[in-house]
Amino acid sequence: MTFDIALALDLLGVFFFAVSGSLLAARKGFDLVGSLLLGSMVGLGGGVVRDVIINDGVPASFQHPVYLLAPLTAALLVYLLPRYAERGGRLLLAFDAGGLALFCITGTLKALGAGMNPVAAILLGVTTAVGGGILRDITANKVPRLFDPKDLYAIPAFFGAGLTALLWHLDVLNLATGTVVAAGVFAFRMLSLEFGWHAPLAARSWQPRPWRPRGSDRNDTRHG
Repeated sequence: MTFDIALALDLLGVFFFAVSGSLLAARKGFDLVGSLLLGSMVGLGGGVVRDVIINDGVPASFQHPVYLLAPLTAALLVYLLPRYAERGGRLLLAFDAGGLALFCITGTLKALGAGMNPVAAILLGVTTAVGGGILRDITANKVPRLFDPKDLYAIPAFFGAGLTALLWHLDVLNLATGTVVAAGVFAFRMLSLEFGWHAPLAARSWQPRPWRPRGSDRNDTRHG
């Protein structure tokens, strides 16, 4: 992949994630400025974390003003098309899946290009893919999808980052194969939502008990 293609994929990923942030802002009743800021946070956050970890100098989103056009375009689109914002739950998930699919590839590629080993590159690709979504959900006062036990979020990103690293080392990664990987991650993510796929819980067959005030059991026994 040439730098221009990688940059185009990065910008497309920023746009997809930014749309998901602006749709969430609309559903939460934020104003236009809040929509722009939330879209910028989710669209640019993962890339900033990636560039800081790589120690690649000033993050790309601050070096190239073109990165700021994607969140601005996303906020304006959501503002001008309120019909989609009103029923944007499924649309939000689709754009979020698109951003996840692209960022796990571009993050892994940039890490490999910086000389990181494949395992570290895959981890950084996943971090790039999920980082912005975590910031978005926390800011909007939601449990991040990464930690939702009824959802698959990081696993599709690991799938895409792993395939990207493998194809890169086999020297067969190009626009066509990269597109296939992105499509596979997107399909994986959307199918997991459609069929309710999820990972096993941290402790097998364990169900969390509802919280009760300390001493309530003793009081219940006493007055039983």
